[in-house]
Amino acid sequence: MRTESRRGLLKRGAVAAAALAAAPAAAQVIHTDATGLVVGEARIPVPGGQIPAYFARPAHGGPFATVLIVEEIFGVTNWLKDVCRRLAKAGYAAVAPDVYARIADLAALKDVRRIEQTVIARAADATVLADLDAAAAWAVANGGAPGRIGVMGFGEGGRNAWLYAEHNPHLRAAVVWYAPVAGPRTPLRPHTPLDLAAELKCPLLGLYGGKDTHIDPHEVTAAADKAKAAGRTVEIAWFPDAPDGFAADDRPTYVAEDAANAWKRALAWFRDHGLA
Repeated sequence: MRTESRRGLLKRGAVAAAALAAAPAAAQVIHTDATGLVVGEARIPVPGGQIPAYFARPAHGGPFATVLIVEEIFGVTNWLKDVCRRLAKAGYAAVAPDVYARIADLAALKDVRRIEQTVIARAADATVLADLDAAAAWAVANGGAPGRIGVMGFGEGGRNAWLYAEHNPHLRAAVVWYAPVAGPRTPLRPHTPLDLAAELKCPLLGLYGGKDTHIDPHEVTAAADKAKAAGRTVEIAWFPDAPDGFAADDRPTYVAEDAANAWKRALAWFRDHGLA
């Protein structure tokens, strides 16, 4: 199995930094209003204190199926908050906890290499998974339906969402966008999603771009095959012309048609696996 070298990590960071530096066309940025929703900032109790989170849910009815949103390395951005509101418009309670808040405010950091080296590398997987457990508990206590919880993650958050789907036996479904499944192991990050694929606890949909130079398709296929061999449900959808980050409409990597089609598949996946 191929693992990503330190040089590869730095190269990936440099590419991401260049993408962030490029100004996206303002017309492509989607803004989902909060009409008919309850939205806001929250503080989620975790061991040793609290972490911030953004939430959105329908203003009436409930309890609602909950989707935990796992952030990229850029933090709980305006785009990620909009994703929460999109899910709320679809009838879900969405919660995006800032799982890196103990280490740094990602929104205040601009250098991707620094983020990867000083924040991501220092975030213990065990702590991230515990924070997602805490976010799920908070959601159930605040309008979420017990037993109807899913997870969605993007990029590094997709990796963490895949790990969470291998961790939490109470999840109904998972959707991961352009998530790495392999890479280096460290004491804080001892396992990759590929390592634990046979332990997947819920059906998982992977959404990947065919032109994503940060993802090895063979690793993704290996993770899916390993899970399927263990009797798990996994579906991998490839969008041949899409790069990394194709769902993020606030970045120049955005591919509107593929993002829209992938979003429809994500909602259908949640619905078809009992989360709606």
